[in-house]
Amino acid sequence: MPMKTPPFWIRFVGLLSLSVVAALTHAAGAEGSERTRDYTLIVSGFDWGPAANKVVLPLGASASEAHASQFQVTVKRSSSLSDLAPERRAGLRNVVMGYVSDSEGNRSESGQYFTLVLSVGPDDALASPMEYIAHRNHWIDYQLTVMDRTTERVWDRETRRIRPVVDAFNLDGVYEHDNGQRLTYAYFEPPLHSEKSHPLIIWLHGGGEGGTDPSIPLMANLASNYATPGIQLYFEGAYVLVPQTPTFWMQAQDGEYTRGDREDIQHEALMGLIRQFVMTHAQVDVNRIYVGGCSNGGYMSLKLVLEHPDFFAAAFPVALGYHAEFLSDAQIERIQSVPMWLVHSADDETLSVHETALPLYKRLLAAGAKSVHFSLYERVVDIRGFFGGDDYWYNGHFSWIYCHANHCRFDYDGSPVKIEGRPVSIMEWLAAQWR
Repeated sequence: MPMKTPPFWIRFVGLLSLSVVAALTHAAGAEGSERTRDYTLIVSGFDWGPAANKVVLPLGASASEAHASQFQVTVKRSSSLSDLAPERRAGLRNVVMGYVSDSEGNRSESGQYFTLVLSVGPDDALASPMEYIAHRNHWIDYQLTVMDRTTERVWDRETRRIRPVVDAFNLDGVYEHDNGQRLTYAYFEPPLHSEKSHPLIIWLHGGGEGGTDPSIPLMANLASNYATPGIQLYFEGAYVLVPQTPTFWMQAQDGEYTRGDREDIQHEALMGLIRQFVMTHAQVDVNRIYVGGCSNGGYMSLKLVLEHPDFFAAAFPVALGYHAEFLSDAQIERIQSVPMWLVHSADDETLSVHETALPLYKRLLAAGAKSVHFSLYERVVDIRGFFGGDDYWYNGHFSWIYCHANHCRFDYDGSPVKIEGRPVSIMEWLAAQWR
């Protein structure tokens, strides 16, 4: 996959250094042997996954001004699951800037904390506290050491971790099905008001996010975005449910992958989880339940619609894992009335669009589907413009980047998707669907 060299300013942010004048020197002297080693790490979600993009340092004294100086940040990464490649184990982190802040890392005119902003990027392994090991994403041991070379003060003990947006989710959900299967899940509740119901967005993770820690499907890609204010606004507040399987959604009875040619072992327990969640959250609007997912989760989102077409108000499968050749004409007819928006990339080498989403789309249209859309991208690019824009190409399988960012606006023929003559994004469209 061709990669372009990042812009000059990104490659040389490591030349910058920072300090808090006077106040930091005073703090170091005042604390003497009692110097605080603690720091707060901020791990944010990005299109490509999580990255440690800020570190908050307690100063021990009030400061009101920040200037360039000699901060050095190094990292050590390790995992009990695997030996990491040498270039992924340790090294310098590039510092972009710094500012006086509160304990949460929010800029303030004066305060007793200083926040360093660290350079991150999709190809910067040292920035990530997550590693893909044995076909699955895992949190790893991640330790920063921050030193102010002007005072020799060191911070090397993480005592708190902030994960913006993700911290708004409840991560303790556990469901046990009557067949013995156990699924974990995360969920977000919007601000609730009496007598008002809220739609439910269900997101199903890809094959690399299985396990028993629901924070992984929220952060291995940017699935947490469905709880951000920009997307929540379209729904006037929506529940977000993110189930997690301990293995993978496309698992057949023999432990291998199904692509729709044989039964999976997951969908019954998953539907049980969803029904229980709806039953225990009385303000879920049962006429506005939406299901989507990527890759493995794309397969399962379609599977649930096939099994329960009257339950879901709409579906949004991304990088679909279900092979259309295994869909019968009767199944197509069964789901043709369910609104659906498919998303895929033409250069996806993991799941060919010609075997999955494209024939499904065409067969639904031929069956008379009135509300089916398909955003087919040529490739997956840097939509933020930080790493080369259209010239920076992600893996073609990562088309969920477009969905999480609410980027999808066009149909298969290139025309904008419209509601009552007005162009809409995929989340605007989803919010308008009712059962």
